[in-house]
Order: sequence, then C-alpha cells, then structure tokens
Amino acid sequence: MSIWKTNPTLEVLNDLGRGGLAEHLGVEFTEIGADYIKAKMPVDHRTKQPMGLLHGGASAALSETMGSIAGVLLINDPSKHSIVGIEINANHLRSAKSGYVYATTTPIKIGRQLQVWNTEIIDEAGKLICISRPTTMIIEQ
Repeated sequence: MSIWKTNPTLEVLNDLGRGGLAEHLGVEFTEIGADYIKAKMPVDHRTKQPMGLLHGGASAALSETMGSIAGVLLINDPSKHSIVGIEINANHLRSAKSGYVYATTTPIKIGRQLQVWNTEIIDEAGKLICISRPTTMIIEQ
C-alpha cells in the first residue's frame, strides 16, 4: 500500500523540478515505490567543488529536493497547500569524482504538517557517499 496521496509518475516528478535548482544540477527522478522515491544526479561541472569532488552543497540540495518532492506527494490539495524545507542535516562520508550519484528518500516520520525524511546517496559502486535528513512542512498557500 502506497503512502502517497496521488498516483505520481516519473514524468510528473521530473516536471516538478523543471526550471529550478534540480534541473540546473541535472537531477532526474528514476523510481517511485510505495514509500520511497529515487533519483540520480551527475557528478560534473555543475555539482563539483573546486578540488574536483562532489560538492557537499550539491548532495544537500539533492536531498532537500527529494524531501520536498516527497512532501508534495503527501499533500491532499496542492491548490491550498505547499511544502517547504525547514531543516536539513547531511553527513558527507565519502567523495565522488565522476559519473552519477543515486539517492533514495524514505520517510522517518509523517505528521499532519511535519515530515522527516531519510536520504541515502550512493556512488556507482554502491558505496555510501552521504546520508541526509531533510525536514519539510506543509503550509497553507
């Protein structure tokens, strides 16, 4: 049984990111499960820091994007409510220099207004790069 209030498609998720930071960073949603979403992000000139490694801010932006999109999927009426990020924590555990990183976001706590998400970001070899916990809030429009 799905936790989502809508029947999301990958096309809908990717359209939500168009025109903003997610599009600029090359974030692409790749999978929707009953209680998770997955995306990938390139490690390239858009997402690297000056030393040629994946920028920690890019990992945090990927995690916050995923938590926010997941939060949108919990809104009953998007014309009356929207989602905002209110806090994020990220532990950068390993570096990445090229290719893609892959993120999976799952809920830790889903409340009426607050949600806490867990995002794990791995590299192409399956090694954990970053673990992050974004918190989102549903607000009235």
